Amino acid sequence: MALIGVFDSGVGGLSILDEALHQLPEHDYLYLADSVNAPYGEKSSEWIAARSLALCQHLAKEGCEAIVVACNTATAQAIKDIRHALPQIPIIGVEPGIKPASMQTQNGIVGVLATEATLKSDKFNALLATLPAHCQFIKQAGAGLVPMIEAGHANSDDILELLAQHLTPIQDAGADTLVLGCTHYPFLRKAIRKLLGDTITIIDTSEAVVRQLKRQLDLKPAPSIRRKTGAVLFVSSKDESSLLNMAKELMTSDLSSHQVLAKHLGGMQ
Repeated sequence: MALIGVFDSGVGGLSILDEALHQLPEHDYLYLADSVNAPYGEKSSEWIAARSLALCQHLAKEGCEAIVVACNTATAQAIKDIRHALPQIPIIGVEPGIKPASMQTQNGIVGVLATEATLKSDKFNALLATLPAHCQFIKQAGAGLVPMIEAGHANSDDILELLAQHLTPIQDAGADTLVLGCTHYPFLRKAIRKLLGDTITIIDTSEAVVRQLKRQLDLKPAPSIRRKTGAVLFVSSKDESSLLNMAKELMTSDLSSHQVLAKHLGGMQ
């Protein structure tokens, strides 16, 4: 089976890893959280591009046969450079699901909750320019949400209050569809439902990202020996124990069915 690298600025990419373990549990995974530098959304595009490339090169050296850049900000700023530097490895990125949102909205008003860096990126705005003119996209930067999720406060009253402030412009505009444009934000789904109710359609691209990963893996020769589950290694640039605890708290996958290890990322602070 393949070793798959999943990289994010912190714990947000656990939403992608969770979906991958549901769809493709037989593979081995190396989840890399650059938590010492989270959040990426408030850093310069040059820094994001350089750091993301360095970490993906590290994953390649560790033997990863495919890499998921499970961070919208890193994808927007660095995916082109990463693919150029690592042409031999499939690189799967993530991006806000504004295209499926434009097809699912009933009233043509779509809210997009993402980081400031993603919303300002050339990649995002180029994608936006290809979508139907009749759709109105209400773009909202979720400042402060990622640090609170990283700190383990995804279900706190404080994050509910902050989230309410960010969702107010989207709600006031009458949006019937909400795009979660950061891999951290699926962990706020319950809070979003509490604030906006069940009528709004929430677009999360985790399933589509993992389907693309599966398509890439299907291009490789199938192993003669099949297995039910693989190993999962959690690597953090800050605190590997905290990362593992967050994974157990936030993910719905049964990690007890996998061989799970955690270690610190050395030499790349």
